[in-house]
Amino acid sequence: MKRTLYELTGKDDRRFSPYCWRTRMALAHKGISVDYEACCFTEKDKIAFSGSEKYPVLVEGDEIVADSWKIACYLEDTYPDKPSLFGGDGGRHMAYFLNTWTDTQLHPAILRTIIWDVFQHINDADIEYFRADREARFKQTLEALRDEQESRAEELEKTLLPLRLVLKKQAWFGGNAPSYDDYIVFGALQWPRSVSPFPVVKPDDSVYEWRSRMIGLFDNLADSTTHYDY
Repeated sequence: MKRTLYELTGKDDRRFSPYCWRTRMALAHKGISVDYEACCFTEKDKIAFSGSEKYPVLVEGDEIVADSWKIACYLEDTYPDKPSLFGGDGGRHMAYFLNTWTDTQLHPAILRTIIWDVFQHINDADIEYFRADREARFKQTLEALRDEQESRAEELEKTLLPLRLVLKKQAWFGGNAPSYDDYIVFGALQWPRSVSPFPVVKPDDSVYEWRSRMIGLFDNLADSTTHYDY
């Protein structure tokens, strides 16, 4: 069966969407192959058929699934014979909590830290849209946000504290083995790795060590697209 994942993409094959990385890792976890379709912010016509304006969108035969969380649930329910993403209903509920925390707490902290770097790596067709949309959202110019990078990085370090505390007790957020919990958080940290030379996590950080192990999963899937090495 033909499968296609429509992904947000920047210059030089920089696949920087944290949501698309969640789905990439989930597909690999299930052992499901897929073709990737690169899309710009302003190429919403490519996914208009899905009824969504956001990436990722998964097309599998006649099935169309938009939104990374819905895709994860679809994969879990459609392929119960393949490795579980959640490890049962309780695990799915906890993953949804982590999904929501990452979207509302971790993502904003990361975006404020690397927003200028994202701007430098998007496709030319997206420049006008990105500036107008993000400056309206933050009520600041991108240049002003760039000048706050160091202070925002300090705030991000505090936001990462709950993750550090968990990793002191266990190797993976899902417990004894990688699960969708890990892919949620990894997507967030693969985002800056894809577009920013600024090291949002440092080598002496337990989150950094965990991220290194995540990068090595599935034959170094996270290294298969353009990225910064840190």
